[in-house]
Amino acid sequence: MSFPALVEPAAELTIDEVRRYSRHLIIPDVGMSGQKRLKNAKVLVIGAGGLGSPALMYLAAAGVGTLGIVEFDEVDESNLQRQIIHGQSDIGKPKAVSAKESVAEINPYVNVVVHGERLDNDNVFEIFKGYDLIVDGTDNFATRYMVNDAAYFLGIPYVWGSIYRFDGQASVFAPKQAEDAPCYRCLYPEPPPPGMVPSCAEGGVLGVLCASIGSIQVNEAIKLLTGIGDPLVGKLMIYDALEMEYRKLKVRKDPNCALCGENPTVTDLIDYDYFCGAVSDEAADAAADATITVTQLEHMLKERAEGSRDFVLVDVREPNEYEINKIPGSVLIPKGEFLNGNALAQLPPVDSGKQVVMHCKTGVRSAETLAIVKGAGYDDAVHVGGGVVAWVNQIDPSQPAY
Repeated sequence: MSFPALVEPAAELTIDEVRRYSRHLIIPDVGMSGQKRLKNAKVLVIGAGGLGSPALMYLAAAGVGTLGIVEFDEVDESNLQRQIIHGQSDIGKPKAVSAKESVAEINPYVNVVVHGERLDNDNVFEIFKGYDLIVDGTDNFATRYMVNDAAYFLGIPYVWGSIYRFDGQASVFAPKQAEDAPCYRCLYPEPPPPGMVPSCAEGGVLGVLCASIGSIQVNEAIKLLTGIGDPLVGKLMIYDALEMEYRKLKVRKDPNCALCGENPTVTDLIDYDYFCGAVSDEAADAAADATITVTQLEHMLKERAEGSRDFVLVDVREPNEYEINKIPGSVLIPKGEFLNGNALAQLPPVDSGKQVVMHCKTGVRSAETLAIVKGAGYDDAVHVGGGVVAWVNQIDPSQPAY
């Protein structure tokens, strides 16, 4: 479906702007009018990470007049493999500041507005107001649902993207702009079960995939702002980088959608962390009184070495993660082995009296496996809060983080 341009043209382009955007101006579909619309546009990019990096860079290069950046994190060395808007000298710097500086180098005619805070229910409406379009580069389900709902209530269309390992997805959600246009909840009515879909921090992402999906998002943004082409409204673009295959699926508006359906049940912002759930209720219950710190684990390992304590320390990450760093004295049994039941045969017998201690990268996966182990009768089993990340940060900084 075609859409009218979201933005009215600016009054004029300067001589310098005409020179800069000349390759746009000679495209009949864009021309002077389209470039003036881009100059007059206000686009909010959520996140200056994997997707936000290429999105911000190409939106700036395209001549979008005002770019908002919502980002609260700092640049970490592990970001540089994919977050190309940042460089080595930016490590430790707020990502929003680093991104603003890079945008200024790309195009000094762009006005950058920094929102250096975590997006939440208390500030999302205030931050969104005044923008013509949102480009969503978030990496967690709770924020995605919040962005979708807030954008719907304010009537702002947004371009969504998602990446994981070698796979990417992109779409445009604009239910207030077209009667039959779906929203994110029409595509994903419910979040996946807790622990079922790993984050990029847990599962990894091919760096260049960010550019592939981020550039699609910018392409859609330009089409929406200028009113050209056929945007991805009611369509889902799926990209497989390993097979170099693009597929486009139709997404229909769900008449029973909790947000934009005929009888909506979501009429205001909700508790999105509770709605999505970082861990299952079973895992949360299991970990409630069975979580130890890395400092406690260090003490336990010393006691084990002295012979005054006996336990098995189980790392439930994947083998490739285990090669990066590890807690000394741990054994690797990936989470999948617990899910299919094979792991229990690798643990000491329940009646052996040998305690089971579990850990992962941050504590999410180990909480899920802890619930399985406790359900199998290992009542004194515990897991390590913060996982190997906390171990490296607090106990052994000589190991690399990831």
